[in-house]
Amino acid sequence: MPTSLYLLLLVFFAAIGIQIVYFLLFIVAFSRKRDASPPQALPVSVIVCAHDEVDNLNELIPLLLAQQHSAFEIIIVNDRSNDNTFDMLLAEAGKDHRLRMVHVNRTPPHVDNKKYALTLGIKAARYEWILLTDADCRPTGTGWINSMSAGFSDNTEFVLGYSPYMKMSGFLNALIRFESLLTGIQYLSFASLGVPYMGIGRNMAYRRSKFLESKGFNNILHVTGGDDDLYVNQFAKSSNTVVNMEPDAHILSIPKKTWSAFFNQKVRHLSVGKRYRLGHRLMLGLFMLTWILSWFTGAGLLLLHTNDIVVGGLFLLRMIIVVFVFAHSSGRLGQKFEWWLVPFLDFIYAFYYLVTGLRALVTKKVRWKN
Repeated sequence: MPTSLYLLLLVFFAAIGIQIVYFLLFIVAFSRKRDASPPQALPVSVIVCAHDEVDNLNELIPLLLAQQHSAFEIIIVNDRSNDNTFDMLLAEAGKDHRLRMVHVNRTPPHVDNKKYALTLGIKAARYEWILLTDADCRPTGTGWINSMSAGFSDNTEFVLGYSPYMKMSGFLNALIRFESLLTGIQYLSFASLGVPYMGIGRNMAYRRSKFLESKGFNNILHVTGGDDDLYVNQFAKSSNTVVNMEPDAHILSIPKKTWSAFFNQKVRHLSVGKRYRLGHRLMLGLFMLTWILSWFTGAGLLLLHTNDIVVGGLFLLRMIIVVFVFAHSSGRLGQKFEWWLVPFLDFIYAFYYLVTGLRALVTKKVRWKN
């Protein structure tokens, strides 16, 4: 057998082995029994940043005001909107004292719009616990704030929740939900195992005092995105972070409807990952590199008819474990995913991630909104 084939086999065996280890860790994380914590009767400031989101806010605000919690306020940061957001918020705030508006006329030069708007919202908040979501999100019920508050304690500074995308028709929607579930499996698992490295701004909570004490986004104000994951990456630790996987704590997000919008969103997210701690970058990079190598080296070896039984058997074993992880984790999260789609999406995702990952590496400037 040529040396090149031996090398290809070695890379394949290593990639498959590492992949199996990662997915077994995910199974362990999602199988751990968690003691149910009661909701905490602590006041909460829910903050939403919005730019030209009047239609979404008209749907979201009633759902937030209907939340069953002892004390909370809703702060909508109107970030330079050009639509009717200001007038609508002014009218709605007059109807319910729990709803407040923070208006942003302009953003200082060289400062990210979203981080500036969010900082103003946090400074305006009355309460210690900040709970974040986006205008295009929807709570799954009236117990969202209550459920997220179950993670509040004297030792807790971060509560990480999950935000799946709404199920719609079409292949793009299936890929978006697959990618979102995979991301959730990773950050929820590693945080559960003591290695929190990110959260999602659509559903996470942290202490206002911690944000102000650490000067919030001061070191990353110029970076587009990262108001959620980079902040968590900087300050979250195993001792101060709680994960909430309970379905009542979920908040649904409206998915992108075009490939270009989804691609740009993913490039923005991945470009922020370049600023993670080195250990986290290596941990995540190894996972995705071996995912891609499993497919490319495995396909190459099968096409060359090299050790077909061994290669095919190992690849089938990985696929069975991957399908099980998606079925098991989605069931644990109360968001069932079509397990029969996983093998095909697994294959597509290897190519998709390779393209978006390379694009993110060379992209220097991305935008949140104009």
